[in-house]
Amino acid sequence: MDAPAFAAKNSIEAEIGEVLVASGKLSQAGLERALRLSSPGGERFLALLSKLGLVSERDVAEALAARLGLALAGPSDFPDAPPLEELGANFLRHAKVLPLADEPQAIHLAMADPLDEVTIRAIELKAQKRVVPRIATVSDIEAALERLYPAPGTAAIAAEPAHEAADAHRDVERLKDLASGAPVIRLANQLIARAVELRASDIHIEPREHGLAVRYRIDGALQDMEAPPAATGPALVSRLKIMARLDIAERRLPQDGRIRVPVRGRQIDMRVSTVPTINGENVVLRVLDRASVELEFAKLGFDGALEESFLKLLDQPNGILLVTGPTGSGKTTTLYTSLRHLNLPDKKLFSVEDPVEYQLDGVSQVEVRPHIGMSFAHVLRSILRQDPDIIMVGEIRDRETAEIAIQAALTGHLVLSTLHTNSAAGTVTRLLDMGIPDYLLTSTLNGIEAQRLVRRLCTECREAYEPVTGFLEQIGAARPAGTRLWRARGCASCNGTGFRGRVSIVELMPMSPALRRLVLAHAETQEIEQTAVAEGMRTMFQSGLALALGGTTTVEEVLRATRAV
Repeated sequence: MDAPAFAAKNSIEAEIGEVLVASGKLSQAGLERALRLSSPGGERFLALLSKLGLVSERDVAEALAARLGLALAGPSDFPDAPPLEELGANFLRHAKVLPLADEPQAIHLAMADPLDEVTIRAIELKAQKRVVPRIATVSDIEAALERLYPAPGTAAIAAEPAHEAADAHRDVERLKDLASGAPVIRLANQLIARAVELRASDIHIEPREHGLAVRYRIDGALQDMEAPPAATGPALVSRLKIMARLDIAERRLPQDGRIRVPVRGRQIDMRVSTVPTINGENVVLRVLDRASVELEFAKLGFDGALEESFLKLLDQPNGILLVTGPTGSGKTTTLYTSLRHLNLPDKKLFSVEDPVEYQLDGVSQVEVRPHIGMSFAHVLRSILRQDPDIIMVGEIRDRETAEIAIQAALTGHLVLSTLHTNSAAGTVTRLLDMGIPDYLLTSTLNGIEAQRLVRRLCTECREAYEPVTGFLEQIGAARPAGTRLWRARGCASCNGTGFRGRVSIVELMPMSPALRRLVLAHAETQEIEQTAVAEGMRTMFQSGLALALGGTTTVEEVLRATRAV
C-alpha cells in the first residue's frame, strides 16, 4: 500500500478509534499506542486493537459497521460449503476473509478489515465480479475457515476409517504428534480466544455418539458453538492436556490441571478438568479472566444499605462470617472482594483454597492438595501457627474443618468461609446437622450471607412492559401504582441473548440475641427465617424483585434463581 493510500486508511481507522474512545470502550493512551505501532506493510491498526487486548473484536466490528454503513456477519451467515472454490484456503486465512455467497453479479465477502482494498481488488480480478463486503470478527472467520477448509493434517484425521482412528487413539506417540501439529494448535487457540471474546466462564468440549459438541457458558447459560470435525476430538483433547501438563496416556481416570495462555494481549488462566465418558474424554475449561473480575461490592449487586451491613460484619475483630449458596453462585468472588476490603498493611491475611482462582497481592494464598494430605483441616492447623489476623477458608466441607474454623474464631481470628446451603437460615441447620455444638455456633457466628446470580439485562435493548393484572400479587410481591417490569429483546451488543453479565441477589442475616436463642433451641429453619425477616432481613427474592423493578434483570430470572429457596 502506497503512502497516500495508507494515510487515507489510517485517517478512517483513527476516526473509528476516536469513536471507541468516546464510547468509553478504548482509552486515549490505548488509541495512541495502537496508532504508533501500525505502519505500512506492518500490523494493521484495527487488528492491533483487539490483539493487544485494548478493545474486544465485537466492539471494533460494530464501530466499523456504523462508520462504513456495512452489515455485520455472524456464524449463522456463514455457508455450509465453500461458495468460491477458486480462492485458495491459504489466501483466505492470510487475508482474514470468507466468501458468504457467489451471485451472478457480486460476491458477498465477510472481512475482518473491510478497508483492505488490496484483498478486495485481488478477489474482484480473480472472480471478475464486484465484492460486497460485510464485517465479521477474526475469531468467527477463523473458526469458519477451519471448518470449511480443513488443513491437511486435520483432513487426514477426519478421513481415517473408524478402526484406524481407534488405533490412533491407542497410539500415544502418534496422538502426541497430532496434538503438536499446526491445525490442532490453531483450533485450540481459536476455541480459547473465542471464549474470552464472548466473556464465557466455561468451555465444554463434549464427545458424542455422532459428533463433537462445543458449548460456552455465557452469563450462566450454555450456548452451542460451531464444532470442529468429530475425528479431531482426540487430538484436540490431547492438545489441551499437554497445555495443562496432564498425562495424555491416561484416558481412564479424571484429571485436573491449569493452563495460562496469552489471549489478545493479556494473560488468561484456566482450570482444566477431564472426565472419561463412553464416547471419549469430556473436557471443561473454567476461564479465569482477571480483567473481567470486578472486586467491588456495588458492582456485585450490593446496594448501599446491604453493603453497609456487610462491612459491619467484616470489620468485627473476630468470629465467623459465612457466604453460602450453590456451586456457581459467586461465593468466591464475594470472599475475594471481602479480602480486598480487609487487606490493610497492619493485617496478616491467609486463604486456604481449592484451587486458588485469582492471586491477591498482600494475601498469603495456600492451595489444598488432598492427594498428599494437604486437606483444608491440615492446612488450617498450620496457618494458625503463622500468627494470622484474618483467615479465608475456601469451603467448609466437613465437621473437622468447621471445628478448626470455630477454634480459630474463639482464639481471636476473623474467619471467612463458604458453605453449600440454600438460604441464610438453612445454614444454621446444616452446621448443627454436621455435629457442631449449638453453644459454639452462638459464640462465634457473626452473620450469614446467602446469594444467587441472575443474568443482567442488556441496557442497549431491554424493554419495559406492563405486567398482567394480578401477576405480582400472585408471586407474593406488592404492586405500587405505575409498576412496570422489564424483559429481554436481543441485539448485536448482547449476541441476541438480551442479557450481558450477571449480578448477585443477596440476603444477609446478622446474628442477633433472638436468633442465637433460636439456635440454642434448635429451632426449625422456617422459624429462624421468619425471625430474621421480622428483624429487617431482606430475602433473596425481595432483593431480586427490587432489581427486576429497577430494570437490572427480569422477574423470570429472579423466580428461576429463588423458586427452590
